[in-house]
Amino acid sequence: MIREVNVKEITENIKEMCIEANYTLSPDMDKAMKKAAEEEKSELGTKILNQLQENLVIADSEKIPICQDTGMAVVFVDIGQEIHFTGGQLEEAIHEGVRQGYTEGYLRKSVVKDPIERVNTKDNTPAIIHYNIVPGEKIKITVAPKGFGSENMSRIFMLKPADGIEGVKNAILTAVKDAGPNACPPMVIGVGIGGTFEKSAILAKKALTRNLEEPSEIPYVRELEKEMLEKINSLGIGPGGLGGTTTALAVNINTYPTHIAGLPVAVNICCHVNRHVVREI
Repeated sequence: MIREVNVKEITENIKEMCIEANYTLSPDMDKAMKKAAEEEKSELGTKILNQLQENLVIADSEKIPICQDTGMAVVFVDIGQEIHFTGGQLEEAIHEGVRQGYTEGYLRKSVVKDPIERVNTKDNTPAIIHYNIVPGEKIKITVAPKGFGSENMSRIFMLKPADGIEGVKNAILTAVKDAGPNACPPMVIGVGIGGTFEKSAILAKKALTRNLEEPSEIPYVRELEKEMLEKINSLGIGPGGLGGTTTALAVNINTYPTHIAGLPVAVNICCHVNRHVVREI
């Protein structure tokens, strides 16, 4: 049975999700931030984390952005193969949702039409869209606005297979050390291991949207996430980069099969607001 979905429904949901993501921290992130404030050992670090908490409360209550950089809209769309879209073109509907969300939500428009000529599009489009066809007749949408203070600190390492898991660990730590205070810590670290050059980056980006309370189902990856979080928090970068025991709130790692000659590792760093909203239609 084919299910028909009018693309206007996609536009409306994307619009609402862009606004929600920029005004309100997701429950898992909110919980992680509160926990960090309770456990931070540095007096200055605790003060910064409490100030960040105050900022989040103000943003939520007054319906204003939690960060002045409202990001470039990244949209993951899982589409059931039994879905038939009507009323227009899906990709245009997604862009229209971003356009309406950033306009009606009074969100900063940060997208330029050309990377060299740098003329602002004035509506934060186009979005970055990743499609995935899945069984069934449902649509799962994840909207994750990505600010570029942290995005600019992200890295890809094309390791050799012989580098192994120790090489992966070193790559993650190198990326975080190099980022220092520039990624607005406490950070969330998304890591993609495997695939190809571009696949590892998408894996890392998607990892940022995974609930922080849901560790990897793969035993060695779960242990790696735990180990890397401990090592990152021992670097002393701390909240705001001013020292402390909370440099990262979580390390989320995704893996994918790769070539016998390669070991791609992407590290996509996100700041403490790590915005993401998920809906199923």
